[in-house]
Amino acid sequence: MKLIIDLPPREQQIEFNRIRWSEILADRRLAALPYRLETNAHGQVTMTPPPSIGHSHRQGRITVLLNDLLGGHALPECPISTIDGVKAADVGWCSDERFQKVKDQVAFEIAPEICVEILSPSNTVSEIRSKRNLYLEAGAEEVWVCNLDGVLEVFLKDAPELRQHESRLCPEFPNSIS
Repeated sequence: MKLIIDLPPREQQIEFNRIRWSEILADRRLAALPYRLETNAHGQVTMTPPPSIGHSHRQGRITVLLNDLLGGHALPECPISTIDGVKAADVGWCSDERFQKVKDQVAFEIAPEICVEILSPSNTVSEIRSKRNLYLEAGAEEVWVCNLDGVLEVFLKDAPELRQHESRLCPEFPNSIS
């Protein structure tokens, strides 16, 4: 039997995410929690533990390198409104042009051009594949996955299942972060 999941049209889900994410941002009890918060398509909050030192180090290095190499806006813990709720990319990079379109939104309604996920031991393959597909569907040009060993894999909008080892948008970026 094939499973079919009914999702509302993108515009309707984005409007729902906007309202729900605003409620979450205003909730002081949620803000006090030591977890990363995201939502699913139904607005339910999902929580993951805070990252390790190695994860934070890679997140910082990637953010700095993107700023140095591309300018624009490299943003850690970047909230992205997707058809499956609001997800937080470890790093999102967007051009000045895209940033002007989204700067007043509570979550990116058009994904940053580059979305980066830094793996933690608790991540599953299907979770990262889902996030990759959600970011691409939301408008990302590239999704980068930084593996536990620091090696980067790049997935492009026009070839979402094909791993690349070099970015089209930032070919000077190293293919490994130590």
